[in-house]
Amino acid sequence: MNDGIAKQNLLDLDRDGLERFFVETLDEKRFRAHQVMKWIYHRHVTDFELMTDIGKTLRGKLQQHAQVLPPNVVFEKPSTDGTHKWLLGMDGGNAIETVLIPDKGRGTLCVSSQVGCGLNCQFCSTATQGFNRNLSTAEIIGQVWVAAKHLGNVPHFQRKLTNVVMMGMGEPLLNFDNVVRAMNIMRDDLGFGLANKRVTLSTAGLVPQIDRLSEESDVSLAVSLHAPTDELRTELVPLNKKYPIAVLMAACVRYAQRKPRTSITFEYTMMKGVNDQPEHARGLAALMRKLDAKVQRTNTAKVNLIPFNPFPGTRFERSDETDIRAFQTLLLEAGVLTMVRRTRGDDIDAACGQLKGQVLDRTRRQADFRRKLEAQGVSDAA
Repeated sequence: MNDGIAKQNLLDLDRDGLERFFVETLDEKRFRAHQVMKWIYHRHVTDFELMTDIGKTLRGKLQQHAQVLPPNVVFEKPSTDGTHKWLLGMDGGNAIETVLIPDKGRGTLCVSSQVGCGLNCQFCSTATQGFNRNLSTAEIIGQVWVAAKHLGNVPHFQRKLTNVVMMGMGEPLLNFDNVVRAMNIMRDDLGFGLANKRVTLSTAGLVPQIDRLSEESDVSLAVSLHAPTDELRTELVPLNKKYPIAVLMAACVRYAQRKPRTSITFEYTMMKGVNDQPEHARGLAALMRKLDAKVQRTNTAKVNLIPFNPFPGTRFERSDETDIRAFQTLLLEAGVLTMVRRTRGDDIDAACGQLKGQVLDRTRRQADFRRKLEAQGVSDAA
């Protein structure tokens, strides 16, 4: 019995918030919060009665005032290449997707920040689902908790969770406070203990929030660029109307100047006949060189070329492998550090740009997209 008191989900609190909760609500010492964090994040224990180094009186207070409530796993699905996808249930029939990508001694978790997405990038499957709401801190860090528990429960699993990328469903900077709080837990030694450089936030380019992020959090930044000119980028990423490339790149300069040992990753999805021609590569190289010049150091930027991952109803096609490699060569010859991302998990719709989940759309975009599919005679069974 808790006499009608609303219980605090401890996954919603980073270390500072948890310490305040223990002092102000439970009338306990701060170090007790540290003990509980270790139980939650190091041992994946959610039952206070199993936290054996905590006294009975405190366990009783926790039972009355708190809970540890991770997301509910609706289903999980492994890929033939080792990628693992979870569908996690949210309230009201919503669900989000989280993907673990193991590769050469490392494990990268792609984490969602919203139920759906409101930005409507034209080449992204999530965008077709519309937008419902922001995720809470508990729902964001809960994705990491679920994956970490899975890794701990898999015998002889050789690839641990080493990196987190905020590149799943949603625009992280539109859910700024909850995302930053969750990233604090990811990087806290009492949480998941990830190095700052191993937590990456990817944004479509919200300039004021990029500036704020540089002041409030020490994580790696990735920018979804996808085009070297405003005309093309506005077609692909409508947010470009508000924050055109020159404004976005100026924000990247400021971010790099405040983080002198941090590079910025520019994500560039390769779409056949759209943005994969030599003139696009030369334009992109010019943007990267200008960034280096303004920051006054080399290799400020690295470019990540992402082969487009198709989904039902899209008008885009993946660039040919020869065109992708030729594009990479032009960038490398211009002195731009450039990698081609290997497509992973596409057999379970877990590749970049394919995450959909289940979204109770408030934007009507999902209905519009389904009408488009019906007109094309395409099924949205994926």
